[in-house]
Amino acid sequence: MQEIKDKIRTIQDYPKQGVMFRDITTLLQDANGFRKVVDEFVERYKGSGINCVVGIESRGFILGGAIAHRLGVGFVPVRKKGKLPSKTVFVDYELEYGVDRVEMHVDALNADSKVLLVDDLLATGGTMLASIELVEKLNAKVFECAVIVDLPDLRGRKKLEEKGYSVFSLVEFEGE
Repeated sequence: MQEIKDKIRTIQDYPKQGVMFRDITTLLQDANGFRKVVDEFVERYKGSGINCVVGIESRGFILGGAIAHRLGVGFVPVRKKGKLPSKTVFVDYELEYGVDRVEMHVDALNADSKVLLVDDLLATGGTMLASIELVEKLNAKVFECAVIVDLPDLRGRKKLEEKGYSVFSLVEFEGE
């Protein structure tokens, strides 16, 4: 997956000093790179019985929508507070400095839903864990959590796996 990793731009000290931001916009704007990412996920999940892709705002929408389309399944967005027009379920989760909320429509999933949860990047796992909780509030089952980039030093994968969730990533940026 080095060809995918090579297309991801690193921006030092963004959004604050000491952070190495992994920017996938350079990967997405490259037609071959974007196609390769989607193809890798589709190949992994075709025939798995997944019947819904849930994408986490906002870059998870881009990736999740493309994967859902190619797999021939529905797509459900996980949005930040106040962005969905109908009745929602929500989960509050802690950020480094404060609390945030993610929401999903109450009728988006049900007990028959076998979900692939998608985002662009896994860092501490907070948003992914909150999104899993949303899926499970609607009695759906998370098949796997999928990301382009895993940052193992921030231990998000470890947190998810300790809770029994499977995680798949295309590339890792470890201590870089």
